[in-house]
Amino acid sequence: MKKISIYDMAKCGIMTALMCVLSPVAIPIGPIPVTLSTLMVCLTTVILGTKLGIVSYLIYLLLGAVGLPVFSGYAGGVGKLIGPTGGYLIGFIFMVIIGGIFVSKFKAKIWLTGVGMLFGLIVTYAFGTVWFVISMKVELGYALSVCVWPFIPFDIAKIIVAILLGTAVNRALKKAIK
Repeated sequence: MKKISIYDMAKCGIMTALMCVLSPVAIPIGPIPVTLSTLMVCLTTVILGTKLGIVSYLIYLLLGAVGLPVFSGYAGGVGKLIGPTGGYLIGFIFMVIIGGIFVSKFKAKIWLTGVGMLFGLIVTYAFGTVWFVISMKVELGYALSVCVWPFIPFDIAKIIVAILLGTAVNRALKKAIK
């Protein structure tokens, strides 16, 4: 197994810290608020790639699980992870994996990174929505109307911002290392 450099550990720590600070910001638009979680997951994936992105996100989940207020609305604890919207938090792992694969394979083609993030978002929506339906004992149509449809435009915008910002950060980091 390849050792992780101090540089990569530092990037991972910084992205985890940013996720912890920005992801809880929530704007209520209904039963489920708009948060910066999707933006931070995508930005972390673009900057760190798959492996370090997963490490960073799992650290974030662990910090939230032990009670730090890093989830939406500054909540924390296992209850948030196993609650109705916990499936979306767990589902973001798939977004990091799928998006990270596209980031790694298509570094020069930003639009393909966007395609990967969209695929990851669809899987996250599917996982989270099934979780919501089961935990809340509601119909799929209701779950889609409160958990997915209102968020699509926001999440697409967050993906675009994350890709543009992440690409710029990566370029700046490469220049700084030279």
